[in-house]
Amino acid sequence: MFYLTEVQDYVRVEPKLFGLPTTKSVEEQLHETYADYYDKEIGKVIAVVEVIEVGEGVIIPGDGAAYYNSKFKILAWKPEIQELVYGEIQEITNFGAFINMGVMRGMIHISQTMNDYVSFSKTNVLSGKASKKTLKAGDLCMARIVAISYKGDEPKIGLTMRQPGLGKLEWVEEEKVKKQKDSERVAKSESRTVKGKETKGKGKKEKKK
Repeated sequence: MFYLTEVQDYVRVEPKLFGLPTTKSVEEQLHETYADYYDKEIGKVIAVVEVIEVGEGVIIPGDGAAYYNSKFKILAWKPEIQELVYGEIQEITNFGAFINMGVMRGMIHISQTMNDYVSFSKTNVLSGKASKKTLKAGDLCMARIVAISYKGDEPKIGLTMRQPGLGKLEWVEEEKVKKQKDSERVAKSESRTVKGKETKGKGKKEKKK
């Protein structure tokens, strides 16, 4: 989930930025500090959106930098259980697929790629035995987050594509077309049944006369 968060903290501005206006130097330092930054509570920082306020600077003896009590906004993405995500398959392995969600990477275990018996080929393709569906690097997919582990620098995200409306975009579109055709077929069948009953009803009325 994307969050716009307001943060208040002391920003350590390095001496190389002292030549800039104070607000600009704080902004530049924030961009550098939060580049590729992740925190379990905040999530993955995508951008420093705005510097709202910069207070007086503080110098600490023995440290050449200046510290400014500042208020600023950041845009971050924090993964959440059951969240729907969109991304591109980046890598296929014999145990599953890695998907690039733009902000982070997630892993789809081979058993969660599709509702089928899935095999891994030497050409790095996952194939469904009965459905003949294939999954390879470069495919665009919809998935759902089902597990998050916070070990290491960034969380490990587990995904599934076995639920309705998920999977490779081509599969999702094919399923929509199939459901639409099935609905039209049922509607036509019900229409014929109703017309048949109406015809029988008219026949009975005419005999009574």
